[in-house]
Amino acid sequence: MLGFAQLFASRLVKAAAILIAIVVMNFFLVHAAPGDPAMVMAGEAGAADEKFVTQLREQFGLDRPLYEQLGTYVGKVVQGDLGFSYRQQRPVWDILAERLPATLVLTLTAFILALAAGVALGTLAAVAVGTWADSAITVVALLAYATPIYWIGLMLSLLFSIQLGWLPAFGYETIGAGYTGLAHVADVAVHLILPVITLALFYMAGYARLTRASMLEVRSLDFVKTAKAKGLTQSRIVTRHILRNAILPVITVAGIQAGQLVGGSILIETVFAWPGIGRLAFEAVLQRDYQVLLGIFLVTSIMVILFNILTDILYGLVDPRIQVSQ
Repeated sequence: MLGFAQLFASRLVKAAAILIAIVVMNFFLVHAAPGDPAMVMAGEAGAADEKFVTQLREQFGLDRPLYEQLGTYVGKVVQGDLGFSYRQQRPVWDILAERLPATLVLTLTAFILALAAGVALGTLAAVAVGTWADSAITVVALLAYATPIYWIGLMLSLLFSIQLGWLPAFGYETIGAGYTGLAHVADVAVHLILPVITLALFYMAGYARLTRASMLEVRSLDFVKTAKAKGLTQSRIVTRHILRNAILPVITVAGIQAGQLVGGSILIETVFAWPGIGRLAFEAVLQRDYQVLLGIFLVTSIMVILFNILTDILYGLVDPRIQVSQ
């Protein structure tokens, strides 16, 4: 228990250092992009003269030296303040709080579906290697892995929404329906089906291929042969000896990709008009809304770091020898 606490504390210290480095790097990357909010807002207002742009830059603090802007931003972040969006005239926290739940529902559901289905299909393919089931799973996985996500989303929407009329084509909920309670949950779940399937297919294919390859490698090791010689049942050998050791590479990849799912949701949220932070990031880039963009980068970075810490913890739970060695 003490070793686990030390491991967790060590990961938190490293995570804090990494987060500070990410905050500084994101600041410089965002400000390295051409244009700024003052130019965009002045252009939209139809008053893109130099005097008006200068006035806006003074108002937003963009006329100050970059190191001063960085110091101000880092100081606010340390205090839990992500700044103020001059585009939307609202605190960044409030904007993110509105959009983040929709993205979390989408990405976590897609991640759980992709991981569960990928590991199950990979296990089935490895157990039935060389059969028609193995070939079918391999072909489906290759197709899902090689097909662009946006194309799958458009085709699913065309078939199930436009042709068959079974599922809604876009949105988070039925506009104007006013559902509450379980009816609202069911309405959101129906809108969630197509975006989740589209986002999960690509990652499911990767987990299935990785699980199959890892299990085929592990099943040839000596300890598996020993388990067979002891007369253990096939199901016990697969679940307790092969899958338990073969799952470690899958956990590593899944831990890395769990954070990337948030970034990958930008395309899905655009295709299905899903009101999450992916679409918000896309809009913020077009509008040069620096504060919102930096807030999104910070939140997604924290999520990636948290998923990596959870991956380390899961590693120790699946194989305690790793925790001891660390």
